Amino acid sequence: MMERIFQKIGRIREYAALIGSIKDDCIRRFATDPLYRGALLHYLYLLADSCITLAELVIKYKKLRLPQTYQETFDILGENKILEPDFAFSFAKVAGFRNFLAHDYEKIAEASICKDALAKLCEVEEFLRQIEGSLGIDRA
Repeated sequence: MMERIFQKIGRIREYAALIGSIKDDCIRRFATDPLYRGALLHYLYLLADSCITLAELVIKYKKLRLPQTYQETFDILGENKILEPDFAFSFAKVAGFRNFLAHDYEKIAEASICKDALAKLCEVEEFLRQIEGSLGIDRA
């Protein structure tokens, strides 16, 4: 199980790095370049989905109660102090974002992605820091 957790953490870091490498000039490129828009939305979806999967893996590893929804995975991690409770509540929005990307992507405005979503990439690193800390994973 820990091997799967390590792999998922690596994937999350990979997706975050890819998104970070293409975020320059986002608003213009998102509006004019369908390949850019598709790639960015795809990697944002993979990032959000992978965060949910990692949360589910940690829940299984720690033998916690099983969530009924994606959002509840983060509530459970907060309740069990794996994530700081306030952070868990805030970060749980990634579940709604994932669902939005999966089902309503035609309606996405470039400002909501290029300003709002990309500004929250630092929260993904904080999520990983807290998960690794709770599992005793040395980041060296």
